[in-house]
Amino acid sequence: MQYDIYILSAIFIPTLGSLVLPLAGRLSLSLRNYFALGLVICSLVCSLKLIGPVLAGEALSTSTQVLPNFTFSFVADGLAVFMACVSTLISAIIILFSIDYISHYKNQNEYYFLALLFLGAMMGLIFSANLILLYIFWEITAITSWRLIGFFREDLHLLRADKAFLTTVFGALLMLVGFISIFQQTGSFDMGQIANSAKINPISNIAIGLILAGILSKSATLPFHTWLPDAGIAPAPVTAFLHAAVLVKIGVYVFARLFIATFSLPEIWHTVVPIIAAISMLVSACAALLETDLKRIIAYSTVSQIGFIFFGLSTGNAIGIIGSLLYILMHGLAKAGLFLCAGIIEQNTKTKDITKLGGLIKTMPLTAVAFLLCSFSVMGVPPMGGFFSKYMVFSAAFSANQFLMAFIFLAGAFLTIIYLFRIFNMVFLGEAKIPAKEKSWLMIACVLLLAFLSLCGGIFVHYPARLAQFSAGQMLEASE
Repeated sequence: MQYDIYILSAIFIPTLGSLVLPLAGRLSLSLRNYFALGLVICSLVCSLKLIGPVLAGEALSTSTQVLPNFTFSFVADGLAVFMACVSTLISAIIILFSIDYISHYKNQNEYYFLALLFLGAMMGLIFSANLILLYIFWEITAITSWRLIGFFREDLHLLRADKAFLTTVFGALLMLVGFISIFQQTGSFDMGQIANSAKINPISNIAIGLILAGILSKSATLPFHTWLPDAGIAPAPVTAFLHAAVLVKIGVYVFARLFIATFSLPEIWHTVVPIIAAISMLVSACAALLETDLKRIIAYSTVSQIGFIFFGLSTGNAIGIIGSLLYILMHGLAKAGLFLCAGIIEQNTKTKDITKLGGLIKTMPLTAVAFLLCSFSVMGVPPMGGFFSKYMVFSAAFSANQFLMAFIFLAGAFLTIIYLFRIFNMVFLGEAKIPAKEKSWLMIACVLLLAFLSLCGGIFVHYPARLAQFSAGQMLEASE
């Protein structure tokens, strides 16, 4: 019962707490800000409390029958706990950063309400053990992200928010049809029962294809990728949420949850998924090389790096799954740092055009250091955390004899180095074009903390790797 409380608290503390934030904001802005941070930290603590019993092999779940074939059922296994810890850790730093960043803008009460509801929906999705429950939380993230992307309420911003909403909701509808197809085959929406049924009667390729379409739309993978760079018009904490902590990671999480932990993909999909991931990775990496908008470059980088995660998961072996889980953590830390650095630059220089920037290392040295360290992690430079996740994904590919795909992704890794160094060179080196200084020490502390965690993620990689390894073994065992 104790662990049931931790699961439910990790979900509903941010979800229900978000409803109180607008009222708290009317009483005191500081109260609202730190109450929001406290809610995220509580969810993080509850998630961390689940690591010990999960590693000890305890089965942690809670379930309440609501309607026939629909239960409020939540399960905390290795995969769920890993994702919950990653999401809440990065979200806590983003909310801390928001305290200074968002203080300049209107609609602050709405921002904190949506950000916490967004995180709560993500936590509900992570722990869901029922497909319909998963779909409900999936759609809540779509609604909240739609409002967050259009935060500034300008016409162009609203159009791009609508684009993101329509793309992801259309994909979600296809995914729902896939869930219904699975119900017709198995007679259940419960993932445990589906897993047992799938061992006897494999899930149809039509259902898998429909679900995969929904996953690709949410994870901004080609051909559904264009909404994510367009979402760069949102405030920096929002883009950090979308790209690093929560939204695009939902897709890869559901891929792992359904296609590895619940049932195995037919062999054909182990060829199709890497091809889609490789094309998406190369196209977005090339777009990043040509783009001049700082946040759009980083956004295209996210699309590219998501391809690596899909590639690792699609190998179907333990090394690839471990590498992909570590990739989710390391990329989340580093990419959140890059977007928050971009937010600092944009606020202080009033531009995102890298051709108009330069020499900022002289006036914004701490931001430059944080940006460089986070870039090193995304590039996969040792001893940063991103090195080990990339290394394991490539090791898995070679172990699975996917040599051609491995070399294509190596080319993508090389492009990552080029476009990130291009940003650093044009933004921080050379002659100063715009006078700008680092103003908020809280914001600087947040990006330095993310850079430091990206470094510690490599130095102490055995700690997250232990949970990732346990999760991979648990998933593979469940799908056998």
